[in-house]
Amino acid sequence: MADDGAAARGVRRALLVVNPAARNAARREAAAVRAFTELGVEVEVARTRRAGDAAELATALVAGGALDAVFTLGGDGTAMEVVGALAGGDTPVGILPGGTGNLIARTLGTPLGVASAVRALVRGERARVDLGLVQRAGGTPRHFAFAAGVGIDARMIEETPARLKRRLGVLAYVLSAARAILAGERFRVRVVIDGEEIVRDAAAVMIVNFGAVLGDLFRFGPGIRHDDGLLDLCLFTPHSAADAVRVLWRLARKDFRDDASLVYRAGREFLVEPATPSVAQADGELLGQTPITVRVVPLAATLLVPAADR
Repeated sequence: MADDGAAARGVRRALLVVNPAARNAARREAAAVRAFTELGVEVEVARTRRAGDAAELATALVAGGALDAVFTLGGDGTAMEVVGALAGGDTPVGILPGGTGNLIARTLGTPLGVASAVRALVRGERARVDLGLVQRAGGTPRHFAFAAGVGIDARMIEETPARLKRRLGVLAYVLSAARAILAGERFRVRVVIDGEEIVRDAAAVMIVNFGAVLGDLFRFGPGIRHDDGLLDLCLFTPHSAADAVRVLWRLARKDFRDDASLVYRAGREFLVEPATPSVAQADGELLGQTPITVRVVPLAATLLVPAADR
C-alpha cells in the first residue's frame, strides 16, 4: 500500500545507484526496491561496473529525467561519487547503508537496516551540507563529506584485511585503529591552515566536516558544524600510550579542554605535508600519497536525512 508521506515530501520518482560488488548487494538491493514500492515511489535501478560509474550514471540520469532524488547503495566511495557529481545542484542524495563501515550513513543518523533507511530518508528532510575537496599532487580532486586524514585513520583503512571487514564490519576498523594507537606510531608533519603553519609529531591529522562518529560515540572536537562554511583540523599529538588513552577517553566524554596532545583549528584551506610521504584517505577511501591540499566547498551538497522528530 502506498504511503502518502512520500508524495507529500516530493519523492515520487527516484534513482537507486547500486554497487553490485558491495557486501550483500543483491539482498540489500531487493530490500530497498521493496521499501520504495511500499512507499509508492517509482524507482529506477542503475548498477555500477567500475570506478567512476556511479558519478556518470547519476549525472546522466538526473540530466535526462524528472528525478526527485538519487539514492546510493554501496560503500562510502559510491556515495561520494554521486554526492560529488551532483554537488551544487538541487537534486537531493539519500545515502543507504550498503558497505562495510557505512561511515556517512552512521554520521547522518540513518538506520543501518536498508528498508528502515529507505523509509527514514523518503520521509525525512533535506539538508544543505558543506563538502571538502581534497587533492594530491598529480591526482584528481575528490569531494568528501565526513573527513580526510593522514595517520592512524588512513593506516587502519589500508591495513584492515578484507576478510576481517566482511566478518566484523566497522568493528574491524576499530580494532586496527586500537592496534595503531597502542603501538604509539607518530610522524613529523607540517600543516598550513589559511596561512598559519603548525609543525608537530602527530599520530593523526584529520580535517573534518562532521564532529561525531559511530553514532556520537566519539566527537572529534568542539563546535564542529557541517554547514558553517568551514572545515576543522583535528591534530592528535600523543607522546606516549598514556597520552593516547587519555585523548581517546576525553573524546569519548566530549571533553575539549586544552590538552597538549590535541590541536584544533577551523579554516577554509589546508595543506598537509608529512616529512615522509604517507597514505591519505577521504571518507574511508584511500587516495594515495601525501602531500594533500584541502579546501571547503560551502553548502555544496543536498542530502536527505532522517527527520529531526524521528
